[in-house]
Amino acid sequence: MTTVPDEDRSRTRSLVTSRAGVIASESVLASQVGARILEGGGTAVDAAVAANAVLGLVAPMNDGIGGDLFAIIHEASTDRLHGLNASGWAPSALSAEYLRSQGLSEMPQQGIHSVTVPGAVAGWQCLLQRFGCRSLAELLAPAIHYAEQGFAIEEVVQSYWQASEAVLRADAAAAHTYLPHGRVPRVGELFRNPELAWSYRQIASAGSEAFYRGAVAHRILATSAARGGRLQAEDLADYQPEWIEPISIDYRGWRICELPPNGQGIAALEMLNILERSPLATWGHNSARTLHTMIEAKKLSYADLMRYVGDLRFAKVPVATLISKPFAAARAHSIDPHRATDRVAPGILPGTDHGTTYLAVADRAGNMVSLIQSNFAAVGFGAGLAVEGAGFVLQNRGGLFTLAAGHPNALAGRKRPLHTIIPGFMSKDGMRIAFGIMGGWNQAQAHAQFVANVVDFGLNIQAALDAPRFSKDTFEGLDVNLEARIPEAVRRQLRDLGHQILLRGDYSSVRMGSGQAVAWDPAQRLFLGASDARKDGAAIAALEPWT
Repeated sequence: MTTVPDEDRSRTRSLVTSRAGVIASESVLASQVGARILEGGGTAVDAAVAANAVLGLVAPMNDGIGGDLFAIIHEASTDRLHGLNASGWAPSALSAEYLRSQGLSEMPQQGIHSVTVPGAVAGWQCLLQRFGCRSLAELLAPAIHYAEQGFAIEEVVQSYWQASEAVLRADAAAAHTYLPHGRVPRVGELFRNPELAWSYRQIASAGSEAFYRGAVAHRILATSAARGGRLQAEDLADYQPEWIEPISIDYRGWRICELPPNGQGIAALEMLNILERSPLATWGHNSARTLHTMIEAKKLSYADLMRYVGDLRFAKVPVATLISKPFAAARAHSIDPHRATDRVAPGILPGTDHGTTYLAVADRAGNMVSLIQSNFAAVGFGAGLAVEGAGFVLQNRGGLFTLAAGHPNALAGRKRPLHTIIPGFMSKDGMRIAFGIMGGWNQAQAHAQFVANVVDFGLNIQAALDAPRFSKDTFEGLDVNLEARIPEAVRRQLRDLGHQILLRGDYSSVRMGSGQAVAWDPAQRLFLGASDARKDGAAIAALEPWT
């Protein structure tokens, strides 16, 4: 990866390097907690769980134990990748027919009928049972401490909190927890959440049993019942995450890995397959021709995502076809190099997500974790409903179902919805990178841009995160978000091709998301860490013992 001379730097931060492990997250406090776990001999998974628990406290609109979790783990001793899908399912008694009987013609995006079973706590337990060496009690202790004693609110988190004020006021339990003194906490103000400390203590004592069958479960069920929800005790008690095999493609000699559906990682792989057919390095980084091709590839891959992807336990998803080179070749052929396309149909098969947190960790032994966790809607704290007396909100992942009969992603009881959150992993010749970029439907397109930054343009992981990005919120149309750091001459050329540019700030966390990455560099025998400037966080190296 290219080293840029200091006087020509276009990134905000330097790489963090270490021989003892590294963690990157969107919170300095969470990263410090994770680094402390690594320094004490904990594994990458131990550090990830401890940091994730802190993130659920300090960035509650983005993530928490009311949400879902996905992870890719690199096991150093076997050089194998393991995938974990800890996304929850819809209540058994929730159906399209029931919602229509309530006067709804589409899936609600907030409120109790958008709630699915939270998978994060069961995900923590699965990860620790297989790859951890510390107890939940030890790993939750830092989060419990800061929940009880308080922590200072950071800048980006406060802005998201402020944007959600109206939704928080609409729910008495949410207002009680997240609007102390009747208002949003200010930057630097001390915030406490003793009710979340109570929930963490239950989990520390009894593990996931407390959350799915015990004291926390009782409060979740009471909250659902009070709001007319369909969630039953068995929906929580029967839930289990699933160990899965990552899916991958070869992109110019690199192995790029994502998790299979029900997530959107498949769209990142299809998009990269389409991009591989173009000489991006020759065209230049963020040139008009490169960006035009990327934007058009995004439209194609997302059209296929929305048409064909659903829960593999319920739907027959053509995974192998969608990530195949011949399919990408056919899709790439439809890109007009001289004109943007406003309407994109899904590909014809042969014979036939903004509230998220991401963290990456590497430990001294070389184990790595790429972990993403979410409540889904950042503005609105998930479903906008807090569990009374428990200090966290419930996710609104159910909002991503469709009520269209026969669709792979149609609502059904015990079914998992199409998911936006995706962890990423890439490797070549011993170089390993765990990466992820938050931000709803931004994620697959941002993954593809990060990979191209590293592979096609030789950027190191910090520069690859910091580089200006585009993001297309919609699935059709000519609109596209661009960060203002993309030169005016390039923007003018894109307008001439028909793109309707929505110009955002230099570092737009809302539209472009924010990412983290850690890497193992075999040439230098160093761990590397990078943290996106679009959020409050940091990459922090574990200290080596000196006594």
